[in-house]
Amino acid sequence: MTATLTSGNTYFEDFAAGQKMQHARGTTIEEVESQLLTKLVMNTADGHFNEDRMQKSPFGQRLVFGLVTGSTVIGLATQDTAENALAELGLDKLRFRAPVFLGDSLTAYTEVLDTRDADRDDAGVVRFKHWGTKQDGTIVFEGEREVLIKRRSHWGS
Repeated sequence: MTATLTSGNTYFEDFAAGQKMQHARGTTIEEVESQLLTKLVMNTADGHFNEDRMQKSPFGQRLVFGLVTGSTVIGLATQDTAENALAELGLDKLRFRAPVFLGDSLTAYTEVLDTRDADRDDAGVVRFKHWGTKQDGTIVFEGEREVLIKRRSHWGS
């Protein structure tokens, strides 16, 4: 796998099935990321908010809400996969493989599963598999995403 940075190589024509990326930027999940999204979507589970109760649980601490983890992994991948996106078409097969805790650092990876023509000439559809690991290499999230991406032949400079 090759780490990549945002570049001009993110048009539909630049993606091919089997291509893999380790995204260059990672992030550490802090209190603000965990709490903000969790509260915005009104997830009130004790596992995310009750430190005392979670210290007494098998986890020993509060858990980061799975959709915070998934959103973060997809966000880290976006610089290399959707800079020329016209639309997000779908998410599928979302799996939360291991718990994430405050202070865990996430790294994102992507594989291009397939590409296909869209119903318009200026774009094509790319289906990605994204996954994320925490600092010890444990896979914490994986999912598939379809994106409508500009064709260089119509949008490129």
